[in-house]
Amino acid sequence: MAREAHKRRGIKRTLFVCVLVVLALVAWTKLSPWPSALAIRAVFDMGGAKMARKLEKHVPPAGVNEMRDVNYDGRDADAKLDLFVPAGKPPRTTIVWIHGGGFVAGRKSEVANYARILASKGYGVASIEYARAPGAHYPVPVEQANRALAWLSTNAPRYGIGRDRFVLAGDSAGAQIAAQLANVATSRDYARDLGIQPAVEAARIVGVILFCGPYDAALTRTSRDGKPSWFMRSVMWAYMGRKDFWKDPRVATFSVARYVTKDFPPAFISVGNDDPLQAHSYLLADALRAQGVHVDALFWPEDHAPGLPHEYQFDLDTAEGREALKRQEQFLSSLR
Repeated sequence: MAREAHKRRGIKRTLFVCVLVVLALVAWTKLSPWPSALAIRAVFDMGGAKMARKLEKHVPPAGVNEMRDVNYDGRDADAKLDLFVPAGKPPRTTIVWIHGGGFVAGRKSEVANYARILASKGYGVASIEYARAPGAHYPVPVEQANRALAWLSTNAPRYGIGRDRFVLAGDSAGAQIAAQLANVATSRDYARDLGIQPAVEAARIVGVILFCGPYDAALTRTSRDGKPSWFMRSVMWAYMGRKDFWKDPRVATFSVARYVTKDFPPAFISVGNDDPLQAHSYLLADALRAQGVHVDALFWPEDHAPGLPHEYQFDLDTAEGREALKRQEQFLSSLR
């Protein structure tokens, strides 16, 4: 009898502890962006690794030299970049690729195979790393990307790539950072508002390639059906450093689509028709065209089937992914 009573008390204590743990986790998610950010990071890391594996078979077997984990700022442990250089004639144009991951996830290693593919087509590619939220807040990644560009401006010839023709490129969160960096270089007012001194002259940024990015803070508060988006509210809380991120005065400069000028570089913009961030790409393309900027947009019909998800361009097993790569090549070839 005593043994049964002891067993029941043990079960009750275990249940009590479990309830306390659950309540603590719930409270933590209300008070901190870390739980959601770590959950998103875990999912994205698995997806990024899978994507990298799928791209392996599309990488040419030879013809690209690479240097990994080159430090672009000795004071910053996160400031690493990978360089991919086509063998033979030194490339005139250097693509600076900024990876995605919702500002809380992603690694440059995940896009390394895509960078190798681009380099095999005759372009130098620098794929940069940056600090992830919530460990770092806006606009730290933009500042880091600017420092990477400064480093490339000085050191690129040592590695056999050009420093006078940069194309800023990125996917998802990286596309947003790339768009901001282009605007920093081409808009004195925007650079002042963001507090970043441009690393290179505007004339040396000859184009931008932007896939599936978020370019307007107001659109991050809702999804396409108009309801609150848990994902975007979570990552923006982590990135901006406050739960009511829309009240942060810094969030205005995040909305790069509202700040573009006529001097913004020619842009290639694409997004899938089933991407929850689709409206952002449409908004940015319209804003650039209104300023007279050349835009090469690869948008898909709303009824395109199967629907093309976020980051569709990395799936080179599909005709649509291959079309996106082909259109990028055409865009790059058109740049003067």
